[in-house]
Amino acid sequence: MSTPSITHYINDERVSRDDRAQNVYNPATGEVSGSVALASQQTVNEAVAAAQAAFPAWSETPPIRRARVLFEFLRLLNERKDELAHIITAEHGKVFTDAQGEVARGIDILEFACGVPQLLKGDYTDQVSRGIDNWTMRQPLGVVAGVTPFNFPVMVPMWMYPVALAAGNTFVLKPSPLDPSASLFMADLLREAGLPKGVFNVVQGDKESVDALIDHPDVKALSFVGSTPIAQHIYQAGAANGKRVQALGGAKNHMVVMPDADIDQAVDALIGAGYGSAGERCMAISVAVLVGDVADRLVPALAKRAQELRITDGRDLKAEMGPIVSKVALQRIEGYIEQGVQAGATLLVDGRTFSPDEQGLKAGFWTGATLFDHVTPEMSIYREEIFGPVLSCVRVRDFGEAVELINAHEFGNGVSCFTRDGNIAREFSRRIQVGMVGINVPIPVPMAWHGFGGWKKSLFGDMHAYGEEGVRFYTKQKSIMQRWPESIEKGAEFTMPVAK
Repeated sequence: MSTPSITHYINDERVSRDDRAQNVYNPATGEVSGSVALASQQTVNEAVAAAQAAFPAWSETPPIRRARVLFEFLRLLNERKDELAHIITAEHGKVFTDAQGEVARGIDILEFACGVPQLLKGDYTDQVSRGIDNWTMRQPLGVVAGVTPFNFPVMVPMWMYPVALAAGNTFVLKPSPLDPSASLFMADLLREAGLPKGVFNVVQGDKESVDALIDHPDVKALSFVGSTPIAQHIYQAGAANGKRVQALGGAKNHMVVMPDADIDQAVDALIGAGYGSAGERCMAISVAVLVGDVADRLVPALAKRAQELRITDGRDLKAEMGPIVSKVALQRIEGYIEQGVQAGATLLVDGRTFSPDEQGLKAGFWTGATLFDHVTPEMSIYREEIFGPVLSCVRVRDFGEAVELINAHEFGNGVSCFTRDGNIAREFSRRIQVGMVGINVPIPVPMAWHGFGGWKKSLFGDMHAYGEEGVRFYTKQKSIMQRWPESIEKGAEFTMPVAK
């Protein structure tokens, strides 16, 4: 029995003409669910050419008319959002309710992008000098591209293309080959919404297609979300090719629990943020920083809850955690668990012992929740991004040591602090060297109008994703000075113009 072919999407047509392909799996069962094409440089060139041809007309379309297309896309997406969530669960493995939440957060960005006429307004100054007016405008870049990860096959692309399209750019999306079907579903809805041919294109693929986008002279900007080594490479290579680049990298998100925190609330937060989506989130909490005597009160409750998690097929509405996305990822995660044991951390809950009850799931990519205590900063399970359901507890003496520990880490994506003390909350917010901060909020993902981005090795580039930062990323400013012949004094001017 043949498996479905997952193709590219170029100029409003599904295209498959490459020799290479890769299997797509249902991670809950381990079964092959499809075969995704892997784009050659020629296919990438065709997608970019289609986007380049569509750019003049789309960029000249009034912003309000572009917004109307996005409003129609919004209507269609709201009608069919559960279909999209089912696609996510089938290929990624996250539980269905979590997939629904992912789609909802993508819709938030789309709603923001629908306000593009307001977002693109420039500034105007009358009479900056005698008879001269000065104003600025923001204009689209041209063809822009997005390279997105497996963990959010809908939300992360929607950090990019709604804002880019609203601003007048055309777009080429390169999604992860692990869960590629959502990209085609979104492309079909955009076409149905009335988006012109060539404005939005999808190239499935791997490193070859990413390198082709980086090297292509007509791609003016590239946005990326993934691991830090790849983010740094894309940033450097893209900049060397004269592109604007926004590359979001890895994370090691800490949650500080102060002695005055509500223990039950802190345990709930750590369970949800540490093991939700099997820890495969760039904002997942992977380190609990336990201050003073709070560890002795919190860790036993945390271990009990981790052992009680309902782990099964994400289509089961009672599921709290699903499978790992791939066999390779599973092996990497369980390899880190062994490293933690060998380094001397206390393994309280070993996810490697988990096996699903259902016979049909035995071949899936399963591991359970893992919990370590007495983890120290030199251990690999503390230093490196595991990207799985592994939570490490680090014990510190006081608040100052907690801040120092977090600020010394090379990543600075997200962080949280649970406390009842307003002064601690204020000092933590001000002193911590991390891009997104939560106070009694375990996963502080900003809303659509605020923008998303970390510090240090969690972000390469000057601007965060979506929000007003996204508008700036996908546009360039032009400044215009104007005066008319009647106001020009006779005679050549040999000095720098100044206000008169």
